[in-house]
Amino acid sequence: MRVLGVDPGLTRCGVGVVEGVPGRPCTLIAYYVVYTDPADDLALRLLHLDRSLGKLVAEHQPESVAVERVFSQHNVRTVMGTAQASGIAVLAGARAGLPVQTYTPSEVKAAVTGSGQADKAQMTAMVTRLLRLAEPPKPADAADALALAICHVWRGGTRSKLAAAADRARRGGVS
Repeated sequence: MRVLGVDPGLTRCGVGVVEGVPGRPCTLIAYYVVYTDPADDLALRLLHLDRSLGKLVAEHQPESVAVERVFSQHNVRTVMGTAQASGIAVLAGARAGLPVQTYTPSEVKAAVTGSGQADKAQMTAMVTRLLRLAEPPKPADAADALALAICHVWRGGTRSKLAAAADRARRGGVS
């Protein structure tokens, strides 16, 4: 399964693409950080993010998209920018007809490190190790996006299969 992971941010939006199957090491395809200038108009920043994510989805042809779920922070301004970027990421996947799954930071940390309380350094070290990279992906936004993609490969594939089976059962079909 090929997954495009997105660590949403309005100034820096991490994007990571991996391939893999649950229970096996994933393979790095690519990672990026999409930057927008805080001095630019919000509409232009969102448009740049939309176009960039659309191009990356078209280029890498993922089977699904994993996006970090926005959680409450003390800084409302930061939350708003992250939420807007998150919406653009979800839209990029939906526009391409792809399933989109969101994960909380603690879900990603637990999937990748075994602890929902892992810090940034632990996350980056595990992503580097799991993808067998010579050096850590930088900046941290890229490592976070790769962690999201790994989390989805390992957890989302199973989650999607269970949801599909439950849907078939509700409709009366047997598989």
